[in-house]
Amino acid sequence: MINFERFTLENGLTVLFHKDKTTPMAVVNILYNVGARDESESQTGFAHLFEHLMFGGSVNIPDFDTPLQLAGGENNAFTSNDITNYYDVLPKQNIETALWLESDRMLSLAFTDKSLEVQRSVVIEEFKQNYLNQPYGDVWMELRPLAYQKHPYKWATIGKEIKHIEDATMKDVKAFFKKHYSPSNAILSIAGNFEINEVKELTKKWFDDIPAGEKYIRNIEKEPKQTEYREKTIEREVPADAFYYAFKMGDRMHQDFYTTDLVSDALGRDKSSRLYLSLKKEQQLASSINSYILGTIEDGLLVISGKLNDGVSFKELDDALWIELEKVKTEVLDESELKRLLNKIRTSKEFQEQGILNRAMSLCMYELLGDASMINEEGNHYFSITPAQIQTVAQSILKKENCSLLKVKAQINDK
Repeated sequence: MINFERFTLENGLTVLFHKDKTTPMAVVNILYNVGARDESESQTGFAHLFEHLMFGGSVNIPDFDTPLQLAGGENNAFTSNDITNYYDVLPKQNIETALWLESDRMLSLAFTDKSLEVQRSVVIEEFKQNYLNQPYGDVWMELRPLAYQKHPYKWATIGKEIKHIEDATMKDVKAFFKKHYSPSNAILSIAGNFEINEVKELTKKWFDDIPAGEKYIRNIEKEPKQTEYREKTIEREVPADAFYYAFKMGDRMHQDFYTTDLVSDALGRDKSSRLYLSLKKEQQLASSINSYILGTIEDGLLVISGKLNDGVSFKELDDALWIELEKVKTEVLDESELKRLLNKIRTSKEFQEQGILNRAMSLCMYELLGDASMINEEGNHYFSITPAQIQTVAQSILKKENCSLLKVKAQINDK
């Protein structure tokens, strides 16, 4: 059971406090309710660019990292299609250093030409290195627009194209900051060995005078129901042919979300999963294969991906894969298989919750979804699932007309 207390500052900042007496460390985590889905299709990559800009210094603090390091702390951030998350971990007695830094960049990020150019160059280089010049690097840039045709999930967090970052003006950047990086669009969690009164006093001291900002109301076009099978083949300089089957699934709060996660686990979570045993071990069609869900806030994807063994055709893999998917749809899962899957989920969740940082981040995420107390209800969702429910969800999702397939064919170089 993860205990927490919640309060809201006058400017709309939601604060969650989780007391942990067992550690000398403290965590300050801020989740901003902005991700790649909040970008304009003609200006993508901004949320990720801001992840970098937020480390470029604020008006009063030209260097974010040094004060935190001098206080014995470390920090980092990540951006997804849904959120941007910043965290600081440092000794408990130095928590005000993290609160000072986070509040100052929320209040007054330093918008200098130098900072914009430096971070723009960093992001462009990351785009080239990780997406354009790496084997399989552009897979999600190809798969997303195949699976999503209307929703902004159709572009990756890095952006649709480098040009959008190259063309970003100071005016564009300031407008994006004003729209999204305010107390009313953020959730702060603090974890450590404190008392609630102390946490209230500190957060009010550092955040209370920040203007609330205008509450951002999201209005995103919903992805229409997919009614036809989609397939695309690209050729790349890669070591082996690869495949990516993407099936539409419900959003993060959908009643079938946890069941869909179990379906993906049964298919390809590990070496004891169905696809691994059949397609890799027994039939030796794939050198690797796994299945997972993206877990996005809005309608997501269940993905089956892997690489073919030499001499195996895409058709051979495809035929065998659909036979295995049909089994999940027509045969009720054995109780012992379900128990094995649930045991792995329990172990994974217990391991994750050992870390104070993970707890702080999860509290913010569940609060964004509607209520931080859901962090303690997740296990109940999984352990109430029946084999019949798994079969029903598999039947509704693992359909040809609900699938988008990206095939990555290895180029043959004539020497």
